[in-house]
Amino acid sequence: MAIAERTAQTTWEGGLARGRGTIVPGSGAVAGLPVTWAARTEAPGGKTSPEELAAAAHSSCFAMALSLCLGERDVEPERLTVSSTVTLDEVDGKPTVVSSALTVQGRVPGLSADEFRSAVDQAAELCPISRLFAGASITVSSDLEPM
Repeated sequence: MAIAERTAQTTWEGGLARGRGTIVPGSGAVAGLPVTWAARTEAPGGKTSPEELAAAAHSSCFAMALSLCLGERDVEPERLTVSSTVTLDEVDGKPTVVSSALTVQGRVPGLSADEFRSAVDQAAELCPISRLFAGASITVSSDLEPM
């Protein structure tokens, strides 16, 4: 049996260039999110995109994985800030998500920079969304904030 299953539904109206859609997460945590091709490839204009949602999934999942890895070292972070930049590019004439670049900053009392980097490396192997993106180029940079 699966640990969890989550759903979202997108309703799209019109052609690609001028059409528009609404993404409705199954949880109800947020209201419908507007999405358009222009928001995806040009200026967002208050709309989201699959890449932005993938970035949100990757950064939040990685933060949870890192928190777990730090807990296994008997330390608890005061704060972890994980940013993800998901890149859509053209590959062989087709739009393709080619990478997710993570930037990790942490405030973790009692942990050295080397220990933090070790936990980050462990989280990179553990994070379920990183494993989903395994075919993409994923980079992770990290900084431990001074106390």
